[in-house]
Amino acid sequence: MPGGLEKRLTFAAGVSCLGGIVLFVCLAAYALLAFDAPDTSGQSGLFDAYVWRVTRFTLLQASLSTVLSIVLAIPVARALARQPSFPGRVWIIRLLALPLGLPALVAALGLIGIWGRQGLLNTTLAWLGLDQPISIYGLSGILLAHVFFNLPLAARLMLGGLDRIPGEYWLVGANLGMRPLSIFRFVEWPAIRGLLPGIAGLIFMLCLTSFTLVLTLGGGPAASTIEVAIYQALRFDFDPPRAIALSVLQIALTAVLLVAMRLLMPAVDEGHGGGREIRRFDGRDLTGWVSDSLVIALAVLFLALPLGSVVASGLRSDLWKLAGDPMAQQALVTSLVIALVSGTLCVAATAVMIRARQIALAPRRPERFHRGFASFISLSASLVLLVPPVVLGAGWFLLLRPLGDIAVFAPLLVILINMLMALPFVYRVLEPAMITHSARTGRLAASLGLGGWDRLRFVDWPVLRKPLLMALSFACALSLGDLGAVALFGSQDMVTLPWLLYSRMGSYRSTDAAGLALFLGLVCLVLTVAGTPSSAKNDKGSNDAAA
Repeated sequence: MPGGLEKRLTFAAGVSCLGGIVLFVCLAAYALLAFDAPDTSGQSGLFDAYVWRVTRFTLLQASLSTVLSIVLAIPVARALARQPSFPGRVWIIRLLALPLGLPALVAALGLIGIWGRQGLLNTTLAWLGLDQPISIYGLSGILLAHVFFNLPLAARLMLGGLDRIPGEYWLVGANLGMRPLSIFRFVEWPAIRGLLPGIAGLIFMLCLTSFTLVLTLGGGPAASTIEVAIYQALRFDFDPPRAIALSVLQIALTAVLLVAMRLLMPAVDEGHGGGREIRRFDGRDLTGWVSDSLVIALAVLFLALPLGSVVASGLRSDLWKLAGDPMAQQALVTSLVIALVSGTLCVAATAVMIRARQIALAPRRPERFHRGFASFISLSASLVLLVPPVVLGAGWFLLLRPLGDIAVFAPLLVILINMLMALPFVYRVLEPAMITHSARTGRLAASLGLGGWDRLRFVDWPVLRKPLLMALSFACALSLGDLGAVALFGSQDMVTLPWLLYSRMGSYRSTDAAGLALFLGLVCLVLTVAGTPSSAKNDKGSNDAAA
């Protein structure tokens, strides 16, 4: 295929993908805003007391979750940074990455196994003759679950910032005899402080749009967030005016947060050095090593105990009987099909849009339309964050309701919503890899006349295989563990593994729920491992192709 025709077709495909995403989001927003609701005399409007109570709780839990996650992550990141030779450090860092790919329902079940009424902690307190004051449900349970997911994320991001501090800083600090408090104040804190706005904004956004954890651990209407209230208004009460008011409020809150993150994000000062090898001289004394070991041990216990509880509970269940259950088999197949289709569509659409953006910016002086198109592609990920999955589902629920049975459209809607949910993460994985690859190989491939299938086979695939598989596995894992879209559109004909797990938990069939949680966690783990090939042979081949 001639190069000019190939570029035009790729650009047209990118325009079509972007237009489809914008159209899908805008139609959902239009359905919410244009819904002709009956007159309710303001009883379920935007200024309803219930709406504002839910909004206050949403902001409260998101703020507290963000503060707790960051405050607790700082000592964990510092301890790992100060002890580069700590036994099993590489596995501890991998453990910090595990909650990111864990379905929320699986983590919730593990937390209940440790912190619940019949959990390990309360059982131990009862054995010691003490009261059982710990409750997993309500605000405390929501905060605990959010910290479980977001503390590792914050710690990993902070650890990366601490590892980038130039080696000269540590040498000067050692020569000056700086104490640990002074090192934290003058060396570590400036590196962490520059990362805090981005970390806090990301965690706050994740907690603000949290659905599955709040639905599972909220414990009732008193602990409902906006997304849970939207789901309840449509699924149980069928109160479209209230769902519309809550959806508009959710969009407004996420829009304000995204704008604030963009305006308040400072430029990160990585420090200046001559490339000296990083050697930290603090934390080598017995007091420092013991304190760091204690912090690391507590963090490992906090993360590992719920995971161990899921494995132990799952192994105690009748796995063979559960594996032969037709409902469980149907749910697993449905989940895998939805995950693979939505993940593949997401990766393909994202790759095409990134390539179209590169084509638009290829000329030295791109036209105004091309510059606007490229900028809009960059903003497409934020557009998806602006309208969370439950809000999208609410809009399409109202849009399709006049056409008849919504269950007919459920599979397609769940696939598209899950695809859009993963798009921001997939975009951030693929964009830097594709830009770097294009800069290294674009001119050489053009001079050799490589294009189409030949370029994809011999130039692009060997280098981009790893980020593409990583993005695909992450998108599939996100879709596999999603409960938001299925909660609105699920039915007897379309039951996914998370929805079956949630229903078994709601009907107090805890043994089956434990087995399903183990199945779901293992499938997500397999997807994650399959998407991260790291053999030396593959890496060497990729490097040779890039060179």
